[in-house]
Amino acid sequence: MRAGNLAVSFVGTVVGGLVARGTGVNLPVSLWLAILLAGLSTAFVTAGGNVLNDLLDLEGDRVNHPDRPLVTGEISVGGGRGLAAACFVLGVLVAVPVAIEQPLVGVILVVAVALILAYEFRFKKVGFAGNLVVAFLTGFVFLYGGAAAGNALVLVPFGVMAILATLSREVIKDMEDLAGDVDRTTLPKRYGIGGAATVARGTMLGGIVFSLVPLAWFVSLVSWVGIIYVVLVGAADGIFGVSIWYLPDRLHYEQTMSKVAMTVALFAFLAVAFR
Repeated sequence: MRAGNLAVSFVGTVVGGLVARGTGVNLPVSLWLAILLAGLSTAFVTAGGNVLNDLLDLEGDRVNHPDRPLVTGEISVGGGRGLAAACFVLGVLVAVPVAIEQPLVGVILVVAVALILAYEFRFKKVGFAGNLVVAFLTGFVFLYGGAAAGNALVLVPFGVMAILATLSREVIKDMEDLAGDVDRTTLPKRYGIGGAATVARGTMLGGIVFSLVPLAWFVSLVSWVGIIYVVLVGAADGIFGVSIWYLPDRLHYEQTMSKVAMTVALFAFLAVAFR
């Protein structure tokens, strides 16, 4: 299920909820419960998508990821199918109490699950369209937390940043997996490594530029929160810059640095929750 991805999706949802309220961790118990349930829902749905991805990408993973449990036989295909179904069901069930109070949560959840299924059964093989779906799903994590807290609008800049950064990383991953993607029409396959590198650089630079939007909207640059945000988001932007600096070389290093930058960016977003 990729525990690291689940942790990031859970924390991203919780951070989104905290940013939406803007009062730090000083929230009513009922609101904390709603945000935590939304985080669990995100983690379960993410887990279901990850398992489904491995089930449908088994042949490609024999080349690109030979250590994954379905490839090694550690987990059976039948067991994987049961696990994927259980995760999706749990992801919906834990979100029901939150969606009753905040209907936008239900809307985002339905759209997210539909996008995951569309990606796995249709868009993954298309290449760049699949990259876009994954990027939007990442952005939805923050909007989901904001919706659970009753204020999704303020999370839009963070969602856009996440979309652009994820899109860049997805393209870099396709560049790295070029040899094993025998059944996918990816961006590097269609336009070459150089063309894909240009797209990865452009989207990442767009995310870096968009990181300034909160400072122009709802974060005061002269406040301590604004200063912390600038320091942390500046560090994240610098690491994001490193993640595209060597393209099209050092592909595994580049996408690893992108993941590090996303982690730092989460702390920058969290700082805004104390505004």
